[in-house]
Amino acid sequence: MYARARAYRCSMQVAASLPDSHRYLPADPHKADATLLVFDDPHEWDLFSRRCEGSPSGSTETWESQVTVRGMHCAACSLTLEQSLLGIRGVRAARVSAASRRASVTWCPADTRPSEWMAVPRALGYELSPASDAFSRDVERQEARLMLWRWLVAGFCMMQVMMYAAPGYFSAPGDITPDIEKLLRWASWLLSLPVVLFSCRPFFVTALRDLRHRSISMDLPVALGIAVTFAVSTAATFEPRGWWGHEVYFDSLTMFVFFLLSGRWLEQRLRARTAGSLDLLSRRLPDSIERLGLDGQFERVAARRLRRGDVIRVLPGEAFPADGTIVAGETFVDEAMLTGESTAVPRAEGADVMAGSYNLSAAVQVRVFSLGSATLYAQIVALMARAAVDKPRLAMLADRVARPFLWFVLLASAGAAVFWWNTDPARALMAAVAVLIVTCPCALSLATPAAMLTSAGLLARNGVLVRRMQALEVLADIDTVIFDKTGTLTEAGMGLRDTRTRSCISAHEALQLAAGLARYSLHPLSRALVQAAGEGTAQPALMDVQEHAGKGLECRAAPCAGRGERLRMGSAGFCGVEDSPGHGPQVYLSDEYGWLARFDFGEAPRDDAAQAVSALRARGIEVYLLSGDQPDAVLRMGKQLDIHHLQGGCTPGAKLAYMQALQQQGRKVLMVGDGMNDGPVLAGAHASIAMGLSVPLAQAQSDFVVPGGQLGMLPAILGHARSTMRVVRQNLWWAAAYNAVCVPLAVGGLLPAWLAGLGMALSSLLVVGNAARLAKFKPGSN
Repeated sequence: MYARARAYRCSMQVAASLPDSHRYLPADPHKADATLLVFDDPHEWDLFSRRCEGSPSGSTETWESQVTVRGMHCAACSLTLEQSLLGIRGVRAARVSAASRRASVTWCPADTRPSEWMAVPRALGYELSPASDAFSRDVERQEARLMLWRWLVAGFCMMQVMMYAAPGYFSAPGDITPDIEKLLRWASWLLSLPVVLFSCRPFFVTALRDLRHRSISMDLPVALGIAVTFAVSTAATFEPRGWWGHEVYFDSLTMFVFFLLSGRWLEQRLRARTAGSLDLLSRRLPDSIERLGLDGQFERVAARRLRRGDVIRVLPGEAFPADGTIVAGETFVDEAMLTGESTAVPRAEGADVMAGSYNLSAAVQVRVFSLGSATLYAQIVALMARAAVDKPRLAMLADRVARPFLWFVLLASAGAAVFWWNTDPARALMAAVAVLIVTCPCALSLATPAAMLTSAGLLARNGVLVRRMQALEVLADIDTVIFDKTGTLTEAGMGLRDTRTRSCISAHEALQLAAGLARYSLHPLSRALVQAAGEGTAQPALMDVQEHAGKGLECRAAPCAGRGERLRMGSAGFCGVEDSPGHGPQVYLSDEYGWLARFDFGEAPRDDAAQAVSALRARGIEVYLLSGDQPDAVLRMGKQLDIHHLQGGCTPGAKLAYMQALQQQGRKVLMVGDGMNDGPVLAGAHASIAMGLSVPLAQAQSDFVVPGGQLGMLPAILGHARSTMRVVRQNLWWAAAYNAVCVPLAVGGLLPAWLAGLGMALSSLLVVGNAARLAKFKPGSN
């Protein structure tokens, strides 16, 4: 009590120093746990929250927080938690995913604080903690170790109980004396106590919570089954002549618990492996970093204390905590999780580095220019976090079915007990237990989200960010792809398209001469000439190089046959030659005798554009090119990439109308654009992909984002989406077939409790394991 009051007074002192719009505390300090009050400090919000786009500052602003959830085991739990969060004053929206164990909460600081909406679910048995909180990671590890201990205890006791039960199965009547039989039963009862009191504790805690709050979850029928089995077996042990009979089921009980815990533990491990990319991504930033102090020495400080303009030293093996510019040193950087670039990239002095990328080879000093939510890393994490709690259509259907299905389980169990009671009360109870156990809806609830989360995680590791899970379902049925041209199929800069020269000089010689002169300029066309010539080419000897701003360059070079000494490169007017009509930018090269060469530039297609288009067409997908550029430029690009359906001069509205006409023909359309002026058509397509780092990630209308801009990923993404939906359908069919076969057997008393437990555990494992096959995705596969 004293600790809570002291924490409350500390929060009051913090609040007193805040602006009026940030001053809020719960009326009663005892309503919020003291350990949660630290999250009420607005300076802590950036660690697990983002201010919603378009939300004004002040009393009406809203924040979106990403939290992990403990104590949740099924889809019914996620619905209960969502309803409890939405009932809190100030919570605008809440989405909870049972598969990822995460929640997204949108709230208004003027009405509530994190300590309040985190505390309310605790009464229901759910623990919320910031997704990036280091303490929550320690708690998760402790819970994993405790689950392992529960499983080991159940396994050890099961083996001993089976050993004591074996004589009853294999001995002939009269081989075992009544005293020995009684001793074996007592030994089995004693060995079952640790299983019931320790290994089964989570099931009973959750079941009691459900009864207390008049809700239902998967653990309620499981706990009922365990309790009934143990009660009947205990009664038969103490009073074998009672109406419940003399049969004991300690072997079935311990075996069932062992199989159930095995399934949960393996499911947890598989989920961590296949759907843990978000956790891996959100925990890449270091907790501390070396910062340059006023005394010129580096000292290690908490990463959250960094400010813009700070100079930090990042050692090999450390992640960069913020966006910045290298001011000393050079190194190689791993940016695979951010851009999809699989190989390390060199970064020298003056180069920019991104938060979340890894320093691989040498220590470098970096000046910070962007922190927290302003970094590309934070935007990517936010996109992935939203995807983790997004529920596809099939998953929402399974969630809605889960709770009524659990009520059906309870009614079916009661019906089985009533049906068999007059014939054999013991058999009636065991049939009821088998129904309670075997009809658990785990497989049904996991069928869709397990596959979807696996796919989203694997795509993220290959440089593709999933913004909306629902789009994975749609992507599997795509038969038409529309490309934007500029920035999507083409590189950001210009490329050399054609070279024309005077008869006395070859195109190769002219390009080498022009590239040598262009190295003295930073003009984009000069950079394009240097790139076209190649970095390894011999540089001509040039003297007295001068650049005339906005006009061109001139120099002196050793004269040779057919070429003079004074050279000029730039516009036609600057070179003193006649301008020739063209379809794009042109650069001229001249000497004192007149025109020497002309270089025509145009947009250069990406290196993997032709291959991507060819692969899409090989899959039977129609490819369209719509662009706002001049029709002749679009036609040239279409010929280069072998695209037959194209149209130039399109406004955003014209693109949207064209796409809607295709949709009216029954086509499933995927739009691939740069996210700048393609907002309406990206939003209107069945599915959409935004390419490149230039996309404003938080505002893009797309379903997927490819920061690295690799067009070669498109065929693989479509193939992987089809594989994902194939796995989802397999999981749903398995869940339906499993229940259709096992429920009649359980009701008929033909399914013992231990076999029901094995079936339930294997059904969940099969669903998660089938989804894990999607982890074999490789770019260019499928």
